[in-house]
Amino acid sequence: MPMSTDGGAGGRAEGAGGDRVRGSRVLDLVEVMDVLRRECPWDAAQTHSSLAKYLIEEAYETLETIEQGDLDTLCEELGDVLLQVVFHARVAEDRGADGFTVDDVAAAIVDKLTRRHPHVFGGVEVEGADEVRANWETIKAAERAEKGGGDSVLEGVPFGQPAALLAYELQKRAARNGVPEDLIGDDGQGGGALFAGVAEERRGGADPELDLRAAARRFDARVRAAEARARSEGRDPRSLTPEQWRAYWDG
Repeated sequence: MPMSTDGGAGGRAEGAGGDRVRGSRVLDLVEVMDVLRRECPWDAAQTHSSLAKYLIEEAYETLETIEQGDLDTLCEELGDVLLQVVFHARVAEDRGADGFTVDDVAAAIVDKLTRRHPHVFGGVEVEGADEVRANWETIKAAERAEKGGGDSVLEGVPFGQPAALLAYELQKRAARNGVPEDLIGDDGQGGGALFAGVAEERRGGADPELDLRAAARRFDARVRAAEARARSEGRDPRSLTPEQWRAYWDG
């Protein structure tokens, strides 16, 4: 495979003055993926199902760098996410007429963004972000109807996501479509208190998934700090009594 002078594959897409066109390295990634799919036994053997776990892992690793404010590592992690998109598209391309290509993936999202932003790409006028969100929901509902999908206001909310985020998305969708807040609750079955807690977070303008992750990080930090205090006094944290944990908890 020919290499460009800056180390990339293909050496394609240069603009005026020899500068590479923005986005051209994505084309290089597509070429590299083609080569790996043909010549690497592991890459050649992958399927959508076998790759699914990596998509989830890479997304969470990217989220972690954002939470940590590690913007240098964020670039690398976003590359890992982008790889998953290109990889899945390449796997689909191997299905031939029944599959799709990375261009189909890009075309679909370009069309969707253009269609759902008529205030940017059309003549629709809006007043603020709330009206943009309302238009978005209306357009999505029309798209579902056109595809013959369900007519529920909750249609399209994927259940394959963390529970706190799922509850948040269901509640948010319901509230945006006119379901009264007093009806957004639970019948008292298992998990009802957690569902109500998510509702309280949402009404306060918070994201329960991110807040729960932040709380988990605070807890992690406190446990590690208590362990460090115990070790500084020669004690093994795994052998601490409840009273000793409490003594080391707040220093």
